[in-house]
Amino acid sequence: MSKTAFAARCTAVTIGTALLVGVAGIAMAEEGTNGDHDVAVNVEVTELSEPGVLAMTVAGTSTDLLEDGSTATVRQFTGALPTVTVTDTRAAEDIPADAAWYVLGTSTDFTGSAGQAPISAGHLGWTPDLLDGGESGQVSEGDQVDTVLDSGANAVGLVDQELLASAWNSGDIATEGQWTATANLFLRTPATVAAGDYTANLTLSLFE
Repeated sequence: MSKTAFAARCTAVTIGTALLVGVAGIAMAEEGTNGDHDVAVNVEVTELSEPGVLAMTVAGTSTDLLEDGSTATVRQFTGALPTVTVTDTRAAEDIPADAAWYVLGTSTDFTGSAGQAPISAGHLGWTPDLLDGGESGQVSEGDQVDTVLDSGANAVGLVDQELLASAWNSGDIATEGQWTATANLFLRTPATVAAGDYTANLTLSLFE
């Protein structure tokens, strides 16, 4: 059986604030000068005066799925979702009562680069993995989502599926500030799938 790589791109809307700190270089002293001179680089980071935000970032924009665990009837391709980070810089009193946030993932169909028949999003599944859920335990990962080639109530593929979520009253955990998760991805297709390169877009969305 030939080994064919499938590519899945991961996109997300990112809201964040970057702090850029200059880096000073040290010029090498030429022979005959008074030696090296250090330059101190200072920065003052002040308290944020604007209201905080609930935001999400993703550590990469693409991931590759490689064949692993195929059988005589089903071909399987696996990979990992880039790390997803949810950050909440809001004060607890600025968060509405009973508010909760969650991250959903939705994939498009896989389209072939050479005109092959598409592979539907129902053939892509994942197993969410909470890397850092905070000390309170009020943030948890979503359930495993299987593909349409599997059996069970959750064998529906990646369409509006939960990656991670907070419990109700997210104001209670705002002081934790940050949570991270990833997911093990798996694409399962019939053994008769046409060879070639395929690409899908997996969109991650943060809601509250």
